Amino acid sequence: MTRPNPNEVTKAGVLGTGVIGGAWALHFLRMGMDVVAYDPGPNAREKLLEMVDNIWPTIEKLGLREGASKQRLRFADSLEEMVNSVEVIQESTPENLESKRALFAELDRITPPEVVIISSTSGFAMSDMAVNLEHQADRFVVGHPFNPPYLVPFCEVCGGDRTSQDVVDWTAAFYEATEKKVAKMDKELPGFIGNRLQEALWREALHMVANNECSVEDIDKAIAYGPGLRWAIMGHCLTFHLGGGQGGMAHLLDHFEDSLEEPWTRLKAPKLTQQLKDDMVAGCLTQANGASINDLIQERDDCLILIMQVLDDYRKEKGINR
Repeated sequence: MTRPNPNEVTKAGVLGTGVIGGAWALHFLRMGMDVVAYDPGPNAREKLLEMVDNIWPTIEKLGLREGASKQRLRFADSLEEMVNSVEVIQESTPENLESKRALFAELDRITPPEVVIISSTSGFAMSDMAVNLEHQADRFVVGHPFNPPYLVPFCEVCGGDRTSQDVVDWTAAFYEATEKKVAKMDKELPGFIGNRLQEALWREALHMVANNECSVEDIDKAIAYGPGLRWAIMGHCLTFHLGGGQGGMAHLLDHFEDSLEEPWTRLKAPKLTQQLKDDMVAGCLTQANGASINDLIQERDDCLILIMQVLDDYRKEKGINR
């Protein structure tokens, strides 16, 4: 058999059906696929079916692709049955390196050669997980989602030192075909992109709470009603691009260069070399894709108004006071 085109996958395997694996099952079901799940844990089948029933109304609100149905989910009785029934496998087993190494060696041995095996790991490098592979290490790749995968579109794709570029490209295209926003990473990086950024913010929050500098409530308020609103629209770097006014990121970096050395944060700032400046400016201009500063400001402000209106309406409807 040959590997299907990434936008023509119809049968997805879900290995591990906990919080993340179950959410992947829901996502693939929403995309109109047949989903074959396997998890040897106690009551795994019943827990997954309950999760699907509970969350399916949300899936329907998101919009179903043609043929989407929770009836297209079935539970395999063995790992071998699952791997021989699908065109791609999404692995979401517990974060234990030795366990993943043993599991991947087994998958390498029994899975048909055309099937791509994707790991949902939140921090392990594929190079570390794939050390025991003896057959086709080139088709093992990381596809790290943000929870819950059925709702949050961002996903990071990263190969190991033996993963083929074709598999990295295929996996990114497969996710994009299922409405994911993909960061296709060029190099392995512990924690990938999103988790590293989250952890930096998390460490700062813990420092402030530990030093009695502010409350947990104020930290969450600062994000939810401050930069978090802007991040939902443009992300951090493009938002700062606007902070430089008409001069954009180039002006902001020059203007605030000295302040980077101020002890606002417990994290050491990198040296602001000309190369780093150039890379930041180029990245923002690429994201802007020809839009002017004024165009981006209009986009940001329009979206902010809509987001705040939706949040306000929702909280009033639900009686949420925070």
